[in-house]
Amino acid sequence: MPSQYRPQILGWIDDLDKGTNYLSGADDRLLYANDNYCAFLRKTSSDQIFYLCISTIIIVCLIPAIYICFLLIFDLISKKENFILLIVIIGQIFSFLAIYLMIPELYQNLFTRRGCPIIFNRKTNKVYINESYFFNFTSFKNPIHFLKPNKKRIKEYDWADLHGIVVHNFSTYSLNTTILMVCEPGTHKTIDHVLLDPLRYGIGSYQVWGWVNNFMCFNDLISLNDGKYTWEQETPFKKDIIQDQGWPEWMVEAFNALSLEHLSEIKQKYHVQ
Repeated sequence: MPSQYRPQILGWIDDLDKGTNYLSGADDRLLYANDNYCAFLRKTSSDQIFYLCISTIIIVCLIPAIYICFLLIFDLISKKENFILLIVIIGQIFSFLAIYLMIPELYQNLFTRRGCPIIFNRKTNKVYINESYFFNFTSFKNPIHFLKPNKKRIKEYDWADLHGIVVHNFSTYSLNTTILMVCEPGTHKTIDHVLLDPLRYGIGSYQVWGWVNNFMCFNDLISLNDGKYTWEQETPFKKDIIQDQGWPEWMVEAFNALSLEHLSEIKQKYHVQ
């Protein structure tokens, strides 16, 4: 049975149900939680360093390969070695494609800061992200944006419009990723995507989704002290994770909004439309 969300994503495994979910585990991804909001880490330092090294090595190796292919192409044209020329041209095309795919991977890991937290406020049902433009599960980007490695997207979403799915990455290790499909209100038409929990083995890819749902439903199955910072440590959390990362002031204040009316007051205070 295919996903109900359109367009469907390559590698789709399952659509995830909202509501109370007894399968939950904050693991090492939960940074902080209080009665108003929680913050989840989406990129561990070890993963960030590993994939940064891999993408850098691939790009460094491909650049001389592309140059050599150019020289071979001109040489083979003069010698009229058509079959070998075709093979070299195909290799050159794949090299350019690999570079095109690796630059976003490089940027994502190089310019992702402090785990790229995602914030869920359960009293306003709002979700907040502040992330690199390249922090996304999709590989194909506008090449013009490659000239803006620090490009960011800072957004507020309605929890009602976010729907979880799990996809796999087709690797030998069968790693799964939980993605939030951002749909037009009341529809299954996807207009945006947000990474929630990247690169997990099997059942682990469902646990953060379960914790978030329990939190948003005010379910007592989760503890507000499950994270790296206990609920009393909001100030250290904001100093270590949020401060100096480009979060708008209104948004940081909105993390703790107590209602939609309170959120509206905060936005008016900062002249946010």
